[in-house]
Amino acid sequence: MKQIIIIGGGAAGFFCASNLDEKKYSITILEQNSDVLQKVKISGGGRCNVTHACFDPRELVQFYPRGNKELVSVFTKFQPGDTMEWFDQRNVPLKIENDNRVFPESNSSQTIINTLLNEIQNKKVEVKTKCSVKEIEKQAEKYLVKTSLGDFEADYIVYTTGSSPKSLKIVENLGHKIVDLVPSLFTFNIKDELLQDIPGTSFENAEISIPALKTEENGPLLITHWGLSGPAVLKISAWEAISLAKSKYNFEIEVNFISKSMDEAEEIFHNFKQSNPKKTIGQAKIFDITNRFWQKILDVSQVDLNKQISNISSKEMQKILENLCRKKLKVTGKSTFKDEFVTAGGIDLKEINFKNMSSKLLPNFHIAGEVLNIDAVTGGFNFQACWSEAWLIAQHLNSLS
Repeated sequence: MKQIIIIGGGAAGFFCASNLDEKKYSITILEQNSDVLQKVKISGGGRCNVTHACFDPRELVQFYPRGNKELVSVFTKFQPGDTMEWFDQRNVPLKIENDNRVFPESNSSQTIINTLLNEIQNKKVEVKTKCSVKEIEKQAEKYLVKTSLGDFEADYIVYTTGSSPKSLKIVENLGHKIVDLVPSLFTFNIKDELLQDIPGTSFENAEISIPALKTEENGPLLITHWGLSGPAVLKISAWEAISLAKSKYNFEIEVNFISKSMDEAEEIFHNFKQSNPKKTIGQAKIFDITNRFWQKILDVSQVDLNKQISNISSKEMQKILENLCRKKLKVTGKSTFKDEFVTAGGIDLKEINFKNMSSKLLPNFHIAGEVLNIDAVTGGFNFQACWSEAWLIAQHLNSLS
């Protein structure tokens, strides 16, 4: 019986093992940590954001800053609908939330972990934890995998290690080209009077641009103790991961907290002023923002909270609107987003055959997951790439005579 060694006990490694034909292969998973499926456990705040309800491959790839061209064919063969069906067939009901993120109905990542563990137990897959791979040696017909628990021989290798520098070094030694790793999905550290003392303030839809890069994103935004976070920030950090690394995380952003142009905002202000001339500006609910933030805007704009709205000068109004719609902020660093740390960079995609995720350089060597130079914004997309790539590998290996 031929031996498959899967290196890495995360989402891609386990999903591949779960779909392999155990009558054909003897399958072993090697995991360097004491626990398997660690990212699955902490994903989505412990609820596991399994995938995203986007069922058109061409639309789906728009969420991947790196790998979008290559993944079209992958998602044509296995997409979020197939993932949902796979879990459904194993009695794991999933639900689609309002923002199209997909979670198990149990709201617990343990449900997903148990399902994958169950699958591999049924297939008698051997799992070795605390097994650190030191080197892979290419032999005539096989591979020799040298680990902290001794040597393993493999007819086929499935490499799903995640993006640790050590695991990238091992494949680099086998001849693969590595694109430099840089963080993706991070929040912005900003020290600015406007953001001080109001952490937890959120905006349903804000616009963020980085003028120097001529790029912008919109979406929910959150003020934190350190600066700004939320989907709008995470998206722009993913798309511009490489440029922002080059800038050493020192750059200027422009934020539109209300997603309205200056002209629109001015019109809303004028109309409110005409209808409520006697109201004090501090109590005026002109825009859809919290009172705390509105008072902060007035404070930073040096406008007296007790001033009647009819007495607000056009100069004061311009200052208020500038801070609301065109606030320039200096970013001076980044913070990793929760535990769902994602990196851009990894094995060069030109060296992968995306029909079956095999290496173009190494025979019988397949690669999936974050070790590749593929990454996505948050929302279940990174997991979907893992499921789809791993499924393709399993189908290919199952089809071999």
